[in-house]
Amino acid sequence: MIAGSDILCALKQLLRDRAGNFGILTAIAVPVLVAAGGMAVDVTNMSLSHSELQEATDSAALAAATALADGSATTTSAKDLANNFVLGQMSNYLGGDTNTTSSLKAGTNTAVTKTTDSSGNSAYSVVVSASYSMPVNGMTRLLGQSSMNIAASSTSISGKTSETQKNALSMYFVLDRSGSMDEATDTVNTEQPTKTYTYGCLKTNTNGWQVWGTCTATTANYYTKMESLKIATSNLAAQLNSADPNMIYVRTGADSYNSVAQTATSLAWGESGVTRYVNNLTSDGSTNSAPAFTAAVDALTKPSTTAGLTNEQLQHKNKSGVTNPTMYIVFMTDGNNNVANADTDTKIQCDKARRNGIHVYTIAFMAPENGQALLKYCATSPSDYFTPQSAADLFKAFATIATETSKQMTLLTK
Repeated sequence: MIAGSDILCALKQLLRDRAGNFGILTAIAVPVLVAAGGMAVDVTNMSLSHSELQEATDSAALAAATALADGSATTTSAKDLANNFVLGQMSNYLGGDTNTTSSLKAGTNTAVTKTTDSSGNSAYSVVVSASYSMPVNGMTRLLGQSSMNIAASSTSISGKTSETQKNALSMYFVLDRSGSMDEATDTVNTEQPTKTYTYGCLKTNTNGWQVWGTCTATTANYYTKMESLKIATSNLAAQLNSADPNMIYVRTGADSYNSVAQTATSLAWGESGVTRYVNNLTSDGSTNSAPAFTAAVDALTKPSTTAGLTNEQLQHKNKSGVTNPTMYIVFMTDGNNNVANADTDTKIQCDKARRNGIHVYTIAFMAPENGQALLKYCATSPSDYFTPQSAADLFKAFATIATETSKQMTLLTK
């Protein structure tokens, strides 16, 4: 039988044995610290995922409400439009994860409420709610948690009266197509996640001899910067089209550049011309943003034959009656200008755009320091300056621009 005094002595000795205590404490603390680190990573991912989902529901609600208000959708088709919009935009971020996509599809719901006033005018409230289960990493699972729930909701209201009009906009894209745009990002292509390549290897021929031949293998297929740009631009154009399906309020144009400005696509109604233009871009050459940015400013400020109106203002006045459309430039680069005076000349045009009330969004896509500095200077405000470091980040930046500019299409009562 062990006496109580013996137990007490043993405990005192254990407490005095600092080496042993350190080992015990380490054994206890390490799993806790690992789990805490995993939780910190997942909380960061959850915050980013929530932001992406919130933008998707915002855009979907706005698109559905607009379609209801202009009569291009019924209550039923507007729900389908909104649900599909969320799934389509989020597919850019979920990376082909079928389980997460299925979870999002099951968790996406759109409610439409219609009210009619005494004059017979209708108003619509669209509420888009979406959620999905995001798997956590192995370290977080040490705490017994296997997933986190991501949820977002957005409401958009639109209506019709006897006198309604939308705001209008003209948007000009200034896009880098230099050789570095052919470099890979770290985002896997969701449509073709792997690609096949060949390499030299030893093979055994029919005689049993080892001979050199060609072998094939597969590897992850990452989006190039140019592929990412094409997808991001197409997503933005699709959202503008949802806000203006009859091509009455939106005009777009684009120019691209390497060492010189390329042949531009002129400002025109709708977005299809810009989408075709960007989809045909190839990557080549060095970088000089000044001529293309100059072309954008000139196109948006070109005077018309009508006194006091630019050509863009006159185009909108004749089409929709809007006399003061908002002018935008979306300016993207992935590098530094490497032509003499290019930065200085571009800044001169950025100042001109600012004086003429042109709203400039800038996207420094995986760009080095000097490229970032130039685009930060040219952005209308700090919130209009984006620094995406992956294809997924680029999709998010363009989605943010699409959401903000599509709000221009909200119906206003005169």
